[in-house]
Amino acid sequence: MSRLFGPMRQVGVVVRDIEAAMRHWVDVCGVGPWYYTDKLALTAFTYGDKRYDDIHVSIALANSGEVQIELIQQRCNTPSMYRDFLAAGREGMQHWSSWPENYEAVYQRALAAGYTVGQEGQSPRGPFVYFKNEGHPGTVIEMAEMTSTRRSIFDQIRQAALGWDGSDPIRRTWPTP
Repeated sequence: MSRLFGPMRQVGVVVRDIEAAMRHWVDVCGVGPWYYTDKLALTAFTYGDKRYDDIHVSIALANSGEVQIELIQQRCNTPSMYRDFLAAGREGMQHWSSWPENYEAVYQRALAAGYTVGQEGQSPRGPFVYFKNEGHPGTVIEMAEMTSTRRSIFDQIRQAALGWDGSDPIRRTWPTP
């Protein structure tokens, strides 16, 4: 567990083809079911201190035990840390995420410890931030506030994975809070 951010709750995987990635995780890794959304609902997004209202990011979520896997495919040219990752010739694990309930306090502690914001946003599920201090590929730290809405959705995704029998592996409707 991170002394600053708390437990790792999610591994974020940036991919070029989310459909192929979901199939791989189902067929090869046996992980699912996947909850997919073509365009993640965001109410605000900033990258490098500049706001962008037009980012189109598809994501899919599934759990393997207590750890959530997030597949991310950006479908536009909006500047982001996802695009930077792919432009550097990478594909795969881009970040890990914690979900603190005391989001603002941890956010301020991270800034005081020297972390800088790479991108952040707001969604109907609550705020999130990606800190730039990567240091090694795949170790960007994302933090998302554990709001009641986020908890409800993530709990349902985790529950669906428990004892999953392989049926209905890709679900194109997210759980509702």
